[in-house]
Amino acid sequence: MTKGPENLPETSMRLLEIFAAMMGQRTTVATAESLGISQPAVSAGLRQLEAQLGLTLFERTGRHLEPTLEARNLYEEIRPLFGIVRSFAMRARDLRNGRVGRLRVIATPPPGYSVIPQAMRGFLDTRPDVTVSFDVRRLDNVLHAVSTGQADVGIGLASGRVPNVNTEELLLGQMVALLPRDHPLARQETVEVSALTGERFIGIDQESYLGRMVAQAFEEAHVTYHPQIETRYCQTAASLAASGMGVCIVDPWSAQPYLDGETGGGSLVARPLAQNCPVRCMMFTRRGVPHSGLLKIFMEEMRRATAALEIPGLVSARATTAPGDS
Repeated sequence: MTKGPENLPETSMRLLEIFAAMMGQRTTVATAESLGISQPAVSAGLRQLEAQLGLTLFERTGRHLEPTLEARNLYEEIRPLFGIVRSFAMRARDLRNGRVGRLRVIATPPPGYSVIPQAMRGFLDTRPDVTVSFDVRRLDNVLHAVSTGQADVGIGLASGRVPNVNTEELLLGQMVALLPRDHPLARQETVEVSALTGERFIGIDQESYLGRMVAQAFEEAHVTYHPQIETRYCQTAASLAASGMGVCIVDPWSAQPYLDGETGGGSLVARPLAQNCPVRCMMFTRRGVPHSGLLKIFMEEMRRATAALEIPGLVSARATTAPGDS
């Protein structure tokens, strides 16, 4: 007895999958092989589907099962469904492999204008369907964006572990004196801040973390800190130094574009400070939120790009995760 439409039980995708495969293979053995299941499971699935529908779907002709007219009509109804399923599976695979999606990246200026473009190029070259939102802000803005979920990942220079976000140390550096190539101090391996007395000095805004560090180095050396020019960012100070406006103390990432030689394109040299002025390039992610496949791949590109840097003042390329982060 044929069941009325109101009495039909829900048909599982697995049974429809067996039915669709059988329409193409015409034998239970071939269908089982194509689906990676046993031949009895195929036969049982077809019997169950026929019982649910109250229809005969296949009739045996020799070694093959020929679909009935009802089966052909039903197959035409579900063919678009399997196209959707295949598209869904491919989309899931691309998301898993980081081939599609949107990534939100935020950074402080030093890594934002140096290492991140290198990492982003490697990340996007093989991912034409991925888009990236990228912004450069001060450290407080970076940490706020990551902790509130406005950005997926942040990169910035910090003194160490910071609260409310996961932190990973990408690279440890030392502040450097940025000098003309023919400057007498350029012949030294390290530079004392006291040796910069009498130079036209380009300082960093002391409201910033790096600016306070430079001022403290002068204070600890009992040398008056009196910059003739003061800027908000290390990149600006480095640019002014490259224009012959004076000398400055900046992080090694900001110095890199202005260096003479293979690692840079300018006529300046960078010499690490003799005083201990460590600066860490850190990667920040939101706590309690799993990393997407896309984010994991970008983070690996960041590790690779920072490990490949060769800049005076970078004293360690060992990436570590701060204890207790999750």
